[in-house]
Amino acid sequence: MLETRGLTKYFKGLRAISNFDLNVGHGEIVGIIGPNGAGKTTIFNLITGFLKPTSGDIIFEGKDITNQKPHVIAERGIVRTFQLDRIFHDFTVLQNLVAASHLFAKIGFWEATFSTSRYRRKDANARAHAMEILNFLELDDRKDEIAQNLSHGHQKMLGIAIAMATNPKLLLLDEPLAGMNPAEVVKALDIIDKIRSRGTSILLIEHNMQAVMSICDWIVVLNFGVEIARGTCEECQCNQEVIKAYLGAGGYAA
Repeated sequence: MLETRGLTKYFKGLRAISNFDLNVGHGEIVGIIGPNGAGKTTIFNLITGFLKPTSGDIIFEGKDITNQKPHVIAERGIVRTFQLDRIFHDFTVLQNLVAASHLFAKIGFWEATFSTSRYRRKDANARAHAMEILNFLELDDRKDEIAQNLSHGHQKMLGIAIAMATNPKLLLLDEPLAGMNPAEVVKALDIIDKIRSRGTSILLIEHNMQAVMSICDWIVVLNFGVEIARGTCEECQCNQEVIKAYLGAGGYAA
């Protein structure tokens, strides 16, 4: 589904990511891990068009999307979340989802201005789609709550819901579990697995090692912009470079 070839990014001579190759298959959950500053979020920004690579190629479903604009890449089916959730804090949960659904409803300016029958039909479809996503992610009971009044965990899930409202083929999750309590983490992991069951592939950045090891099919480990290991979770947790660079001298304990 997604392939990067020799993906490289420099910022004023400083290497952020170097010769990064990646393949994400249909229905896979792939993790990218590494210490702070390893280049993980830079990879997300390159894939989604927020940054242009210094060199290298990005291929999605057999088509070169290198240097395409973020909205074009999103329309192709690659959608991301952010470390800091980008939600409309003064909107209700449902209004947030309807707004995201409208992005892909192709509603014309004059349709909305004059509230034509075609606009009303598209708006009703967007609302139905928004409710379907809220039901799927178990947020339907909070549809009328103001987003800023939600708990941190529910705001994180709302960010995922907004991304899901755009019908992604590949969902990039940037630290979706950050700040969650253990109970919220368990529920979020269940939701992520349910998203995969719908046929959506997932690329995941996360510092919660226990969560990464429990849900990812395989992982890539970065350090200072360079890949130091890749493979199954079991293979990487025993890799001495990974232990030294990220997991600590004692390694990973399940």
